[in-house]
This record gives sequence, structure tokens and C-alpha cells, in this order.
Amino acid sequence: MAAVSARPIDVHTWSTPNGWKVPIMLEECGLPYRVMPVNIAKNEQFAADFLTISPNNKIPAIVDPDGPGGQPISIFESGAILQYLGRKTGQLYPTDERARVVVDEWLFWQVAGFGPMLGQTHHFKIYASEKVPYAIDRFTTEARRLYGVLERRLEGREYIADTYSIADIATVTWAKLNFKQGVEIATLPNVARWLERVLARPAVQRGLAAI
Repeated sequence: MAAVSARPIDVHTWSTPNGWKVPIMLEECGLPYRVMPVNIAKNEQFAADFLTISPNNKIPAIVDPDGPGGQPISIFESGAILQYLGRKTGQLYPTDERARVVVDEWLFWQVAGFGPMLGQTHHFKIYASEKVPYAIDRFTTEARRLYGVLERRLEGREYIADTYSIADIATVTWAKLNFKQGVEIATLPNVARWLERVLARPAVQRGLAAI
């Protein structure tokens, strides 16, 4: 296991599905951290100082004062942060290559599909000033398809990659908002059981409450 931070990691984030991922991971790993709120409702993500650590003007981002070689490191993109923290602590991210490939597959499935498509569903169903039926139908249909993928994956499994990992952390923060996504969770028993199981973890509860 790599050495872990003695000094707190600064977490630049907000209360969104992507923003919750990092506090949850830090709670699971027992690493000290400080939440540095970035209020995206006030466009604080476009501030010049935040741009220096998050070139895409998106949350979350972290600054670890005890990075590789004992030097500070800033990291943006939630998936990259989860992988980094997993490598740093040796937790929730397997070192065995076959097991790691499985975790990476499902992590990238989340960051490339499950998250963005559900985010578009949220936007067009709830937040868009103009309700566009084509867009709502398109993204709701895709959300349901992706939940179907997750339902099949969880058949006979407690966790997405068999053991609890960063793949579960990345996915649960979006799946907990299924009621906003036009998805009937009661029709997805494997997902429902997994969701209950993960949300019951004390570290997950603390991470969700941290922002």
C-alpha cells in the first residue's frame, strides 16, 4: 500500500452526482480532506483560480499536498480522481490486472455513458426551460437501456465488479436519483438491492452529507 496523506486533500466540488463521488471515496479510504465548495449555480466553476486545477471548468477536482514524490498534485475528472485515490491507498481498486480491468470497464461505462446520459435526462425532463419531447424521449429511453445493462450485470452479484470498488462509488451517486430519470426502480430488483446495499454503507452516507 502506498503512503497516504497526513495533510488534508482539498476537494473542490458541489452537491451533484459527480461531486459526491470523491468525498465518498475519501471517507471509504479514511483520508483527511477539506471540502472547497464550488457553487455551480453561481458559475463559480469558471473562476480563474479553479481553471488552473480543472481545465474543463467542471467539478470535482482535488489538490493533494502529498502527491507522488511528496509534491502536490492537482487532478480533475472524477474517474481519474477515483483511480488515483485507489492507487494511493491500495483500497477499492485492485492491483491484480484482470480484476482491475473489470473495474476499469465499469468505471468507464459510468463516466462515458451512465452519467452523461442520465445527466441529459435530468436536464431535459426537469431543468430545461423548454420541454422538448424528442429530447426527453431519447434520453429517457437511453437511461432505461443503461439501467437494463446494470440490472443484468448485477444478476448474482452483490457489487458491480464482484467486490465493492470505485465502480460502485462512481455509479451509485447517479443511480440514487433514479426517480428523476423516468426509471421504475421496482422493475430492477438487482439494481434496487445493490442500491440499498451501497447506500447503507456509513462512509457513503458521510460522503453524501459532506457537501
